[in-house]
Amino acid sequence: MLKLFQKKPQILSPRVVVRPHRSWQFRLLVFVAICSLLALLSWGMYEAGKQSVNSHNDSDAVEEKSTYLFDPGSCRQTKKQQLCTQIGDLIQQLQISTTANENLAEEVKSLASENDQLKEKLVFFQHLVASNTNSGISIYQFSLKETETPGKYHYALTLIQGGERPSDFKGNLRFKIKLLQNGQSKAVPLTSKNAEQDFPVHFKFFHRLEENFQVPPGTTVENIQVQIYKNGDKKPLVTETVQPAT
Repeated sequence: MLKLFQKKPQILSPRVVVRPHRSWQFRLLVFVAICSLLALLSWGMYEAGKQSVNSHNDSDAVEEKSTYLFDPGSCRQTKKQQLCTQIGDLIQQLQISTTANENLAEEVKSLASENDQLKEKLVFFQHLVASNTNSGISIYQFSLKETETPGKYHYALTLIQGGERPSDFKGNLRFKIKLLQNGQSKAVPLTSKNAEQDFPVHFKFFHRLEENFQVPPGTTVENIQVQIYKNGDKKPLVTETVQPAT
């Protein structure tokens, strides 16, 4: 009975793993395969990176080319001839228009001058016709103005003789100039080219006289006076005074 209740002793031991034995040739083959796989993987990564770099370079080249084509400076260089032609045509048209405007302005100015001359002639002949009813010498126009040259003045005088059948008038003109110098006024006679005070005149209907004279520096002409004498007379027939035109 004691044997029945007596337990059988148990033998406790760790787990045992049974592995097959591999030779060194097998291990070498596995090592070579792993190295080949790693080399293949490295080569694949290198090629992928190279293609990526080439693709990036191609993209940069395309972008650079696109930038060049659409750059304003490059565009101006590309379109230079066409733009120059267009600008040349515009400049030529502008020059033609400017020349036409200048010619038109000159024509208008010429017509205005001719119109003024015609008006002056019309007034002159009207005055001449009116003077036919009144015999004698009269002054139609007398003017004085300073020229562009400092101290140089220009005067113009037009005489008319009226009457139905006037005879030739023979006489002399005498001019006096009133000068202002250093705050003092003085009257001096105007002499002719022959240094004479008398300017001989001989006409029937009208007589025109235009001359220049020079005054000393710092001198201002206040007015000029003309007196008309008939030969043999000591008293002037007509006297008139004018001031320089402003």
